[in-house]
Amino acid sequence: MDYKDTLLMPKTDFPMRGGLPNKEPQIQEDWKEKDLFNKILEKNKGNTPFILHDGPPYANGNLHMGHALNKILKDIIVRQKAMSGYYAPYVPGWDTHGLPIEQALTNKGVKRKEMSVAEFREKCKEFALEQIELQKSDFKRLGINGDWDNPYITLKPEFEAAQIRVFGEMAAKGLIYKGKKPVYWSPSSESSLAEAEIEYQDKKSPSIYVAFNVVDGKGIVDEDAAFIIWTTTPWTIPSNLGIALNPQLTYVQVNVEGKKYILAEALLDAVCEELEWNKETIVREKEFNGADLEYATAQHPFIDRTSLVILGDHVTTDAGTGCVHTAPGHGEDDYIVGQKYDLGVISPVDDKGVFTEEAGEFAGQFYDKANKTITEKLDEVGALLKLTFFKHSYPHDWRTKKPVIFRATEQWFASISKVRQDILDAIDDTKFKVDWGKTRLYNMIRDRGEWVISRQRVWGVPLPVFYAENGEIIMTDGTINHVADLFEKHGSNIWFEREAKDLLPEGFTHEGSPNGEFTKETDIMDVWFDSGSTHRGVLETRPELSYPADIYIEGSDQYRGWFNSSITTSVATKGISPYKMLLSHGFVMDGEGKKMSKSLGNVIVPDKIVKQMGADIARLWVSSVDYLADVRISNEILKQTSDVYRKIRNTFRFLLGNVSDFNPATDSVKYEDMLEIDQYMHNRLNQFIGRTLSHYEAFDYLDIYQDIQNFINVELSNFYLDYGKDILYIEQRDSLKRRSMQTVLHETLVKLVKLLAPIIPHTADEIWGHIPHVEEESVHLTNMPNPHEVDLELVEKWTTLMNMRDDVNRALEVARNEKVIGKSLEAHITLSNSQDFNVVEFLSQFQDLQQLFIVSKVDVVDELTDGVEYEYAKVKVEHAEGEKCERCWNYSEELGSVGELDNLCPRCQEVVKTLI
Repeated sequence: MDYKDTLLMPKTDFPMRGGLPNKEPQIQEDWKEKDLFNKILEKNKGNTPFILHDGPPYANGNLHMGHALNKILKDIIVRQKAMSGYYAPYVPGWDTHGLPIEQALTNKGVKRKEMSVAEFREKCKEFALEQIELQKSDFKRLGINGDWDNPYITLKPEFEAAQIRVFGEMAAKGLIYKGKKPVYWSPSSESSLAEAEIEYQDKKSPSIYVAFNVVDGKGIVDEDAAFIIWTTTPWTIPSNLGIALNPQLTYVQVNVEGKKYILAEALLDAVCEELEWNKETIVREKEFNGADLEYATAQHPFIDRTSLVILGDHVTTDAGTGCVHTAPGHGEDDYIVGQKYDLGVISPVDDKGVFTEEAGEFAGQFYDKANKTITEKLDEVGALLKLTFFKHSYPHDWRTKKPVIFRATEQWFASISKVRQDILDAIDDTKFKVDWGKTRLYNMIRDRGEWVISRQRVWGVPLPVFYAENGEIIMTDGTINHVADLFEKHGSNIWFEREAKDLLPEGFTHEGSPNGEFTKETDIMDVWFDSGSTHRGVLETRPELSYPADIYIEGSDQYRGWFNSSITTSVATKGISPYKMLLSHGFVMDGEGKKMSKSLGNVIVPDKIVKQMGADIARLWVSSVDYLADVRISNEILKQTSDVYRKIRNTFRFLLGNVSDFNPATDSVKYEDMLEIDQYMHNRLNQFIGRTLSHYEAFDYLDIYQDIQNFINVELSNFYLDYGKDILYIEQRDSLKRRSMQTVLHETLVKLVKLLAPIIPHTADEIWGHIPHVEEESVHLTNMPNPHEVDLELVEKWTTLMNMRDDVNRALEVARNEKVIGKSLEAHITLSNSQDFNVVEFLSQFQDLQQLFIVSKVDVVDELTDGVEYEYAKVKVEHAEGEKCERCWNYSEELGSVGELDNLCPRCQEVVKTLI
């Protein structure tokens, strides 16, 4: 017999190395064969539902780390809720309409002009569906558990029909209207944009001061004076129809070296400095209120028309002159005040941002290049007072990244003003993880203008609007619902395949069309109306889902996007928010906090992580970051994550190996019969379970990541498992001491793997397959553990011992450095009272101190003259007397033999005797 044959060493087939890139696809195939997704739903059928509604990613391009962060967070939430007993179906979806797909096809060489609109749209559809399949495969590889065979897709006929019905309900309430007003216009996209499609970037712009000579001063100002306006968009000067003053401000007429100018008094000093006027020579000739000059007129600098002086509260003294250049065709405030004074609207710019014939001598010029020629014209006629350039934040098209303009066009709008307060009230009724999320959405709705819902493109859901021969708009319940029915049966391409009269209800007549002729709207809906209708097209129509959803979670950019459009359409039609709770995450940056870009070479993609490290490493990384803010990722960060994963895996391997001969049905020890140290660890485990469940409910995954590391490293590895080797390997197989510990180890193993299953589902299921005597075929078909009541008095007692153990470990480390001992089992320690703690009395409550401190001998004495005092105890370390037991490696002065085995301590002799 060999010494090793007498030891109860760990036994498990669970490998130390994860091999995740190869193993995870096998596990996923196993899930598919078991139909795990539906089995999880079936397990919780009839229970309280929990609905996380998936915000649809756009069906174009490979997945980036933002996609991975988003989908993994959703999967963690849904898996945890399912394991908490909720009926939690997850239906993934895709946003499939819009300009990027049109551009992608053009870039691929599709000759759009050589085919009909319907044919081009069919190409767009095919491309979108191809992209969905590619993205779907990558999402599934990340371990996202969902109904991938039946996702929702915004181009599907049933979804388009639901969207049309949302439009119809809003129209019936008077919330949909057509009007010509300035909107964000993207010359690079040749389409109007909603506020949600605008981002701000720095841009260099001209800054000009221009004189408008007075024509009629209403007896207040001299006819030979001039109003000074300031603008950063010289190209809008041809569209000037007015000059706005603030009725409450004081204005002055000043004489500057013989020339008379009118401006706000509060801005006089700033204008003097800007125009380099000598203040000493300026004469203040007149002073008056802005209201006094209402309906005065001024001459346009180079066009034969006058500009009306009007009043507006939007005029401030923040910058400029207090006399605001007003072009109703190119600004929202200008348009609003222009309507009041019936100024009209001039907008001589076409879809591409090029001046039309209406712009006279500037026709054919791109608006931005016209800044120069118009400024030169102003200089030529003597109206230009100053030209400089400056950098400032300017609106850009978030897709093309190019500047946008305000341009008055005929557009379709959804009224925000009529439902604004209802939306704000709905926000007040919504839960938010962080207060700033609520503030952000609330302020966006509060300050939002009317929603431009029309787009001058073809790949999207058509606006279901008809026109009579006399131009009258036809938009009734009957016509809209008929279109919805057609779309549900045939898809929206039918709009482009049939004539208008064939899209109207049979026998439809209208007094505005005496000849029975009709035309149809050619614009499509804003894609945010598509995704903003998913509460109707998905939540209300899918039988397994329900409305409103329990939670929406997307990137923080969606406060202006999906969060915004969804609550707008939901409140407008149903009066409530489509989500009970809103949660957002930040963007993924590189290790230094910089935006990832190919040019910087700092891009990390999910596909690479999965192929090199495994999906569970990506998922563990997600749990390791504070996702509420922007997060960082790099190869070094992923290496650290892998190290944490390896520690977790090896801990589970140790647990598995040491319960291989344990059957919980026959070998478990009741709590009251356990050794006290095992009771302590049982309580520590339950404290950890309670904290982890609370963190899950609060969506605080970073806290779980940190807590699991602490529990594994400090509670288990550094103490309990290290201490346990002397019991698990050495004691008799069925001894109370060993079975008591195995009871706790088995419980720890089972409950830990359940707690980690939502985060690292592949590894958790792999571990589950190696746990003996479990009934469920997958850990994902189990429920989260419920924590037992904790004996806080016992925990406090043993926590004090743990602190004393830290003192002992410090003393052992000193002795190791001084070559007194090598391994801790070579030590004989003596403990006595410290200045502030009665060690003798305290340690009298414990047994087997040498095992607790992992040394060969412990003495506890009243006084110790040559020990080192630590926080809890005086400690003296000596080399243990006697010789090392060949079986347990403890030192003993009573070594003996059993059979062929020599040098055994008394404990080992007793155990070995039972084996012969």
